[in-house]
Amino acid sequence: MGAALLYGVPAPGLAETPAGAVQLSPLIPGSIDLAGLADASADEAVVLAPPGVLERDFVLAHVLRALKPGAPLTVLAPKDKGGSRLKKALERFGCEVSEDARRHHRFCYVTRPAAPKDLDIAMAAGAPRLSQSLGLWTQPGVFSWDRVDPGTARLMELLPTLSGKGADLGCGIGVLSLEALKSAKVTGLTAVDIDRRAVDCARRNLEDPRLEVLWADVRRLDGKFSGLDFVIMNPPFHDGGAEDRALGMSFIRAAAAMLAPGGVCWMVANRHLPYEAVLAEAFPKAVALKAEAGGFKVYEARK
Repeated sequence: MGAALLYGVPAPGLAETPAGAVQLSPLIPGSIDLAGLADASADEAVVLAPPGVLERDFVLAHVLRALKPGAPLTVLAPKDKGGSRLKKALERFGCEVSEDARRHHRFCYVTRPAAPKDLDIAMAAGAPRLSQSLGLWTQPGVFSWDRVDPGTARLMELLPTLSGKGADLGCGIGVLSLEALKSAKVTGLTAVDIDRRAVDCARRNLEDPRLEVLWADVRRLDGKFSGLDFVIMNPPFHDGGAEDRALGMSFIRAAAAMLAPGGVCWMVANRHLPYEAVLAEAFPKAVALKAEAGGFKVYEARK
């Protein structure tokens, strides 16, 4: 019997998860890369579709490729995050679709056709690629995949010459790490991200013997790092598409725990995010607002 596939984590009660399903979401460390699944090998699948068109179609095309002909596929998404467009997306692949709606989600039910259409086009459009504008490897679905995030760019402008061992938390495709590694005084750097796609791209972009790239959730590193000289970061503040300020706060606490006494954290945040209290709590010695412009705040916090 082939595998059951699951992409993402639907809220409880939204969709029945197949028993023993193999998790495919790149945002869950330890999951399986759907691009590596064998053709026509799976018996069923449930997909919580991502909102981006290129990313969504890439996921759907690979899942349809991996399903056996006639295998059932359930695809769901919030109505305001692409759910209303799911049926047309699946129909473009040659699927006959039935659908319903509940709890602010749209659900589409299909069986895998014997000969789906245009899978190769969608898989190529959403695949990793070398960006001519960035000069870096990237992939649709990764944070700020086709441009340098403006907050990251502002932090890069203000970073001093770093030295010693450090970490880049939420490294993305490695833009901040590249900036940090310009300093010959940096002896080691660990770049961490929860997105496997970003980690894969960062490894291609950061060919430096001083560097380690780690696929992990910063909130669950369990004391893996300590005694660092510096941390750099542009903390995320969205989880599953919804704003989650606690996520950025957890990054601040994690950074403080990793640093040695006297170590420094350089971070950028959107101007509206109220991180001052948690920064003061995590770094009681010194927190300095180094810049506030263009909708962003840059902080230097010393342990």
